[in-house]
Amino acid sequence: MRSEFPDFRLGNVLATSFTATLTERHGDAVERIPTPQRLVDWLAVSGLAVDSCTPAQLELARELRESIHAAATATAIGDTPPASAVEVINDRSIQGRAAAVLTLESARQWRLSSASCVEDALGVIAADAISIIAGERDGKLALCASPTCRAAFFDTSQSRTRKWCDMNTCGNRQKKARFNANQLRDGRRRE
Repeated sequence: MRSEFPDFRLGNVLATSFTATLTERHGDAVERIPTPQRLVDWLAVSGLAVDSCTPAQLELARELRESIHAAATATAIGDTPPASAVEVINDRSIQGRAAAVLTLESARQWRLSSASCVEDALGVIAADAISIIAGERDGKLALCASPTCRAAFFDTSQSRTRKWCDMNTCGNRQKKARFNANQLRDGRRRE
């Protein structure tokens, strides 16, 4: 992968990992798939390898990403997902052709109809989004507590009380900020 781009933030849930290709949505946004080749790279590390991607396919992917984010965010706060987002997710799911296959390691893997069809990979991502938004999987959608992030993530913790999309980034950043604020406050008390 190309080193001049920010690292991917990969989680255990395909759909929310895909929405994490745009981070810090309420701060200085970080676009992690700025080029068609970068989308090819993300799909490869996500088990959906394709040969190539056109600028038009990248736009389809970004439209799907933002639709999943909008629908997941609405679901996380108990609202109805926007009709336009649902329509895009459904369209991508219907247009994609992929099959789930079992590996020798007893894992599910996706086989796309064509190694160069980004639409098939987007169909898999859309189907994954449908399963979590519809509540078919054990877990719940939540929003990151970081005020600059607010990413939708799928909480599978036992208590379902996770606060951050990623403890290594948003969680650590928030804990560090709280620590520094406490140090500053404690320093002022001593003066």
